[in-house]
Amino acid sequence: MAQPVEITIPATGRKIAVPTGLFINNEFVPSVDSKDTIQTVNPATEEVICSIVAGSAADIDVAVAAARKAFNTTWGKNVTGFERSRLMNKLADLMERDAEMLAELETLNNGKPVRVARDFDIGDSVQCVRYYAGWADKITGQTIEVDNKTKVAFTRHEPIGVCGQIIPWNYPINMWSWKIAPALAAGCTIVMKPSEITPLTALKLSELFIEAGFPPGVLNTVPSLGSVGGAALSSHLDVDKVAFTGSTVTGRKIMEAAAKSNLKKVSLELGGKSPHVIFESADLEQAANWAALGILYNSGQDCTAGSRLFVQDTIYEKFTTLLAEKARAMKIGDGFGDVSGGPVVSKAQYDRVWSYIESGKSEGAKILTGGEKRPGKGYYVDPTIFTDVKPSMKIVREEIFGPVLAVAKFKTEEEAIELANDTSYGLGAGLHSNDANQCMRVSSALEAGTVWVNQYNMLNNNVPFGGKKQSGIGRELGSYGLEEYMSIKAVHWNFGEKLDWPF
Repeated sequence: MAQPVEITIPATGRKIAVPTGLFINNEFVPSVDSKDTIQTVNPATEEVICSIVAGSAADIDVAVAAARKAFNTTWGKNVTGFERSRLMNKLADLMERDAEMLAELETLNNGKPVRVARDFDIGDSVQCVRYYAGWADKITGQTIEVDNKTKVAFTRHEPIGVCGQIIPWNYPINMWSWKIAPALAAGCTIVMKPSEITPLTALKLSELFIEAGFPPGVLNTVPSLGSVGGAALSSHLDVDKVAFTGSTVTGRKIMEAAAKSNLKKVSLELGGKSPHVIFESADLEQAANWAALGILYNSGQDCTAGSRLFVQDTIYEKFTTLLAEKARAMKIGDGFGDVSGGPVVSKAQYDRVWSYIESGKSEGAKILTGGEKRPGKGYYVDPTIFTDVKPSMKIVREEIFGPVLAVAKFKTEEEAIELANDTSYGLGAGLHSNDANQCMRVSSALEAGTVWVNQYNMLNNNVPFGGKKQSGIGRELGSYGLEEYMSIKAVHWNFGEKLDWPF
């Protein structure tokens, strides 16, 4: 077995034993053919936390075989919904018990404030697992009238099979729960590939699977580079479905690999460049709070970040002044301190965000606040707001994934809708107005999978989430998220018709 390492949380002194191996068949094991490792880094200090085993394509094969065996023997259609629900609720209880420890590990590896990790990410993840545990024994099909005298038809909603799940680094625990919960409720087995940047909590959560009592092979966790593990899962002939959250560029590669292999089912939650529209009738104080949250929460590392802000010309100066005050009040620092935001996740992401800030400057956008690098260690990016932006600028067209906001003005409702929809993405959108008719008109016209009215970025486990256009395919959360992991079988039953031959 691969040996765990003991990590000390500097801020609290807590010692955490972190698994370093691949989690396959309820054991932490070394790679079958590779000595490669992944170094995890604390983005607040730029120091190495520990090294873990980097999985290979051969390791994916082993994990898929374990998942297939479990699906055919101890999970899938071999266990009742009541039992799946019981185990999932036990898992949620263990996550809740260990919330503080998991939050500290998440903050160490991801950088977000420990308060946010514990109260929001993990709190929501516990709720997500419990929500889908409630669905596990309520999966039903339909009975369909064909001919009451001779025939009946009915449908069965069956688990789709072995699922490859590829999750990002911005919400490691949250995205883990969004993926595993509906899959387990439906009866699927899982090969999970966490991000190579933030794999530690996925490994720690795998320990809880054993403690909860899940059979071996139901969940398998294989940290690896995306070009290795993600590619292997996407093209694997014995994987029935791939679920991915990440960039549109990678989503295209996954879809292509799925098509060229076994035409496996694919669900993709991809990038965004979400518009946030402020009309003159809005409560400006509240709208400024929500606009700030929309771009600054999680240091802007959010697929639905409201990164394009459109403000009606009659309130533009007043609102941008108010918004700048909100941004400057945001406390950014080490996630173990009294802060609202932490560093971005990695050096690569830090460099990417700063390249966009420099692009905004060079293309002539005006900096309202931020835009200056901090001295010292840590991948910190202070809230940066650009005004006087033009639709052709890179900071307006491309996803930045950082705390960088582009603000433009508009005159009419029609212009606002046209500007908002002028993007290849369609994940989220928001609007603020106290005109009820306007709220209905604009929310209907915005081309996005999720539209927020007089709020932003708030999600619920019982409400579906997903994108339009190049922001993805399929839905997560709610009953719609459960359907992504099921295959519908139609059964035609003849109990009265006699077939004459020759016909």
